[in-house]
Amino acid sequence: MVGRILKSETCMAEGAEWLARQEPRFAHALALTGPPPLRRRPDGFAQLLAAIVSQQVSTHAARAIWGRMEAAGLTTPEAVLAADDSALRAPGLSQQKMRYARALAAAGIDFAALRDAPDEHVIATLTEVPGIGRWTAEIYAMFSLGRADVFAPADLALQEAARRLFALPERPREAAFRRMAADWSPWRSVAAGLLWAYYRVETDREGIT
Repeated sequence: MVGRILKSETCMAEGAEWLARQEPRFAHALALTGPPPLRRRPDGFAQLLAAIVSQQVSTHAARAIWGRMEAAGLTTPEAVLAADDSALRAPGLSQQKMRYARALAAAGIDFAALRDAPDEHVIATLTEVPGIGRWTAEIYAMFSLGRADVFAPADLALQEAARRLFALPERPREAAFRRMAADWSPWRSVAAGLLWAYYRVETDREGIT
């Protein structure tokens, strides 16, 4: 069963207000940040390929590589499978990322069908592909599919935001953070948005970039 889909800023505000009623510390964060933005992205092969490209490189480098991939027309499964090593290496893909890109292209994922699939089915389908971990799959479900009740407890910014907002002695580990976030259902994606927004406010105040 597919739950609520985030389609507008009104949805984000509804979720943020619900969280603020349930948890005073979210009310504090909401007062500082306002409702988090929707931040919807496209879905499909190219979005996941771009996520693979961005792994373990700076944002600037990822944008440059992806720009060269787009210019070379290497953003479809057919193009990636037809490309030899030199064609994939030219935009800046490492040997490992070439393997991941080809695995994704060969996976035959029905991206349209994922729009109507339960959250855990989406995550299980995507994480079968080498190079796509649970964090990437959860981010895809949140931003590309608009799922309202997905969380990414391995995200370091979310962990640090929770440490600050909830006055924890250290960043919560992934398993503990997942259990903590269960209380924020059915709006866990909005909770993530609030935590990211709170993290930006806190680090901006400290001059951290």
